[in-house]
Amino acid sequence: METTSKVPTLTPEQIWRAADYVELVWQDNEEAWSRLNEFHRDGEELARLMGEFGALLLADYLTVVPAGHIDCESGYVMDKLVTVAGRYLKRWCYSGGGAQFAYTAAGFLIECMQEVDQVHQFLSDVRGDAPRWPAAMTS
Repeated sequence: METTSKVPTLTPEQIWRAADYVELVWQDNEEAWSRLNEFHRDGEELARLMGEFGALLLADYLTVVPAGHIDCESGYVMDKLVTVAGRYLKRWCYSGGGAQFAYTAAGFLIECMQEVDQVHQFLSDVRGDAPRWPAAMTS
């Protein structure tokens, strides 16, 4: 199992699906729970999707080091922390915990997003960027 790549391995449809799932977890209401049950039927597949999506968010959205600081020691440390956190999240989500792990991973990502922006706006931006990812995968 490859867990160190920073290149996104998700299709736009997978990114949209993962963003929808995270948004439903964030909403935490009766209607959302009804829809979450549909997602949870996918168990292991959902957990793997959340691991990949989480690593993508951590590396390319939540902890981007500004261009002027890439060569700084703090930029280097941030890059290493993101690499480890993304790798650990993916490894954890691939370990067989199914829907429970997916739900917990979504909660972790929500906490991270709330530190940066409003969750709904953040996910909207990620959804809008999704069509660009296939080009990044083939370059």
